[in-house]
Amino acid sequence: MAGFARGLQRLGYELFATGTTMQVLQDAGLDVQPVSDLTGFPEMMDGRVKTLHPGVHAGILARRDRPEHISALAEHGLRQIDLVCCNLYPFVETVLRDGVTFEQAVEQIDIGGPAMIRAAAKNHVSVVVVVRPNRYSDVLGALNEGTLDEAGRKRLAAEAYAHTSAYDAWIAAYLRREGGNGFPPEISIAGLLAQPLKYGENEHQKAAFYRLGPDPGGLGGAEQVQGAAPGFNNIQDASAAIKLVMDYEDPAAAIVKHMNPCGLAVAADLVTAYLKAYECDRVSAFGGIVAVNRPLDRATAEQIVQIVTHVVIAPEVMAEAKDVLARRKNMIVLAAAPPRGDLFDFDVRSVEGGFLVQEWDRARFDRASCQTVTRRAPTEDEWTQLGLAWTAVKHVKSNAIVLFKDGAAVGVGAGQMSRVEAVQLAVNRAGERSAGAVMASDAFFPFPDGLELGVRAGVTAVIQPGGSMKDADVVAAADAAGIAMVATGRRHFRH
Repeated sequence: MAGFARGLQRLGYELFATGTTMQVLQDAGLDVQPVSDLTGFPEMMDGRVKTLHPGVHAGILARRDRPEHISALAEHGLRQIDLVCCNLYPFVETVLRDGVTFEQAVEQIDIGGPAMIRAAAKNHVSVVVVVRPNRYSDVLGALNEGTLDEAGRKRLAAEAYAHTSAYDAWIAAYLRREGGNGFPPEISIAGLLAQPLKYGENEHQKAAFYRLGPDPGGLGGAEQVQGAAPGFNNIQDASAAIKLVMDYEDPAAAIVKHMNPCGLAVAADLVTAYLKAYECDRVSAFGGIVAVNRPLDRATAEQIVQIVTHVVIAPEVMAEAKDVLARRKNMIVLAAAPPRGDLFDFDVRSVEGGFLVQEWDRARFDRASCQTVTRRAPTEDEWTQLGLAWTAVKHVKSNAIVLFKDGAAVGVGAGQMSRVEAVQLAVNRAGERSAGAVMASDAFFPFPDGLELGVRAGVTAVIQPGGSMKDADVVAAADAAGIAMVATGRRHFRH
């Protein structure tokens, strides 16, 4: 700020500031006057009122091409203001700190700053508005060279309105959270540009990645340990992978391709979990995304680098693993803390002409709420595998089928139009490993055929929501095969 102000002063600008900003500039040896010299009023109400005055806003909003505007300024002894530089109160940084009270949060809602920014942006033809420190150098250079034309001023104005809009969106999200009023009549979601992307899902699509606030956790707050800049698909797949493994309490590893797991396992330690996940589908694992739910250690890293892997994501990457991962220098390695979910804790999907907003599917396996619908109840081991499979299936695109055995997925059928085809894919991938496995279905079996296909492959227990008009036929088929089946009463569609 002081460097920018010094540059403006060299260009002949007079400087006016309030409170702390004025003190900082004075401490830097700059000649700066209080805003009260423009308004004729001191700062009031603990600083709540200091720039909300015609002495400021008339000077900003006066059109230079309207003689009556200039005359009005002169009549009331007011000055023209040619540049507004404003950094808003750190509202979002404040509310993200632990222990902040509601009163403290409210006092960090800036009123005068957004008002000045919006006024200057409206009159951008005559007034330069700067809201981001990373613009200081460019603006000074353009002013010095006389090249800050109307197009440049318009770009700054657009950035200013986006800035105040995002600021208001954070405030609204905080107040919604405090009030718990669900989905409002209007909703804005603020994003900060994390990085431009080389392209989107395909090379002809432009793309960028935005994070939800300065410290959102998840992919938005991930630290890149090594590798090239991640692409659009890398980010989506990494997000799907880390969400999946973080749903498990025991050490877990997943290998994801196109947002679906092709490998998943839990074990007593991370390296064993990874090796078991890899065995699920060795072919599809090539070029996949690996996620683990524990700090990534050297032993696991040694196994990951054995094949081509595009992205590795973990809550933390231990120092002992970094030199191992560096053997594949192009592999992207990310360390991502759990998402904070403080302000924008929604699952948002865009459609043409709008977007959909829903709560995240955070429902976990709850054995107590499950109902055994067959004559045979699951064994204790089957219950364990059913819980693991049910946790997995909500992360697989519908129609979804997952076969689990000995703590690992052995077959996954994802994204099929027919549920029986999803079963076919899962049992084909599992092969002989289907024998003795359990099967999870993200929604009910509309007919017995999908269940019967699993039974023929050797499935011994099934978990599914129930609720089909043909439930009685499905249960009868399970009883005829002597397998156990439980109904959760809750589906896990994922589109």
